[in-house]
Parts: sequence; structure tokens; C-alpha cells
Amino acid sequence: MLRIATRKSPLALWQAEFVKSRLEHFYPELKIELVKMTTQGDKILDTPLSKIGGKNLFIKELEIGMIEGRADIAVHSMKDVPYELPEGFVVGAILERENPFDAFVSNHFNSITDLPIGSRVGSCSLRRIVQLKALRPDLVILDLRGNVNTRLQKLDDGEYDAIILACSGLMRLGFEDRIKQHLNAQQSLPAVGQGALGIEVKENDSQIIKLLEPLIHKKTMDEVSAERAMNASLQGGCSVAIGAYATSNGSELNLRGMVGNVDSGKVIRVDEHGDLSQPKDLGERVANKLLSLGARKLLSGV
Repeated sequence: MLRIATRKSPLALWQAEFVKSRLEHFYPELKIELVKMTTQGDKILDTPLSKIGGKNLFIKELEIGMIEGRADIAVHSMKDVPYELPEGFVVGAILERENPFDAFVSNHFNSITDLPIGSRVGSCSLRRIVQLKALRPDLVILDLRGNVNTRLQKLDDGEYDAIILACSGLMRLGFEDRIKQHLNAQQSLPAVGQGALGIEVKENDSQIIKLLEPLIHKKTMDEVSAERAMNASLQGGCSVAIGAYATSNGSELNLRGMVGNVDSGKVIRVDEHGDLSQPKDLGERVANKLLSLGARKLLSGV
């Protein structure tokens, strides 16, 4: 029996079911159970994450469940996984990445450029907000919390003229037709790990870590590792505007990094190449270049 800790939101359940199906593919005899949990991030819906402790609010209860022996692994969106895990935990596998980009969703407009001056756009991500402001400083950015279904309902209820969500979440839940515009990396650099699923496990559970090996997608793991190394060097969390996107081709790895400040509207971007066999080194190099260009001042000014 293998028990998967998961949040109860539709997207989290989809992700856990997907991992369950992949494990069943490789281990047909394995019995797998979903252990559904409610996290602090699911309970507090009226305050931006940047003000209440960041995205680790979505995984702490799942980790406690593993510590207490109620679950063996936890499935997360890698963009929700802090760069530093609690002692005793590791990411045992990262699966093949879905579309990593942000999505422009609107019922009346086909792109960001189509929005009239003063349009209301929903997002609670500082990373998205600072890049939105760089594209369209005339827009009114409003907080938007809740799961994917809730956010879409708020748009449909007329609370916003448009909202920005992750393409991957919409695609996984069957809402791809709601995407009016895929924002490219120049328009909105994704969050670290966006679009990738990760499996968290206790570091000493060598048998389960071995069990997860067939799920590892090495290309995604290397690319996300570079992004997370950059984030770790910058000590980035949900309370700062940081974006990263790595791509690999053959033995070459490319990493784009971004740091911004919502108050000043300033954005610093870096684009570097490195060796695929050393993703951590490239991540640290991009972080150091961002810092040399003034990133620390932007981050400490939040």
C-alpha cells in the first residue's frame, strides 16, 4: 500500500490521480490510496499569499501527514515547493513538464493588448503583477485567490475583465478553451518550476525513492533544478517577484531569470547559457548576475 497526500482542490486531486495512474502503470499490483488534506493555504482565501507566509502554506500539512505516518509521499506543483525543504524531506521525482507559461483568460478580450485602459485584471502573484505592469501600466490589478474553478467563476461573475492563470492548471482540468493568449517568456516569465509536478518523500525512505525512479523525467528535472538553484541563491519566496525558465537542447542549458519590484515597477532580466550536466552552477551564475545588476535592492525593497 502506498498513500499519497494531496490537497482537496480539483487541480491537486487531478495531479495526485495522475501520479497514481503513472505508478499503477509501472506497478500494476501496487495498491495506492489518496489521503486528502486541507492546508492553511486553502483556508485563508482573503489575503495575498505574500502577506501570510507564502506557498509553503500549501504543503506543510502534507509534510506533517508524512511525519505522522498517515501518508508516504506528497504530490505538489513544483512552483509551490520552497527552494529549501524541511530537514528530512527530498523531492524524489519531477515528472515531465506541461506548458510552463502564464495564460491570459477573458470573456470579452483576446489578448492583453486588447484590454481597454483601466481594465480590471485579477492576480495575486507578485511575479505576474510586476510583469503585467511593465506591459500595461494603465491596468488596474486586483487580488485574486482561490482554486482554478473559483477564479474562473469570479471572472464569469464580472468581478474582473481578465485574469492571469497558469496554462498547465487550465489544461489539466480541461479548461484549455478558456485560454485566450499564451503569454511568452518575454511577456511573463514563469514561476520557478511552473508546469512541473514533483513528488516529496522522506529522505530515509529509500524503498519509496527507488519506487519513484520510473517517473523521473530527466530533462525536466535538470531544467527545474537550474531554476530552483537560482531561486535558492536569491532566497526567493512568494513575497518577492522572481521568475525563471530553463530550456535544454542537447548538452546545452539556457536559463532566463527575472527579479522585479511591484512598488517601483523596475524589472531586471538575465539570459545565460551553461552545461546541462551542471544545472546548479548555471542557476547560481544567473542569480549572481541578477544580484550584480541590483536585484538585492529590488528584493529587499518589497
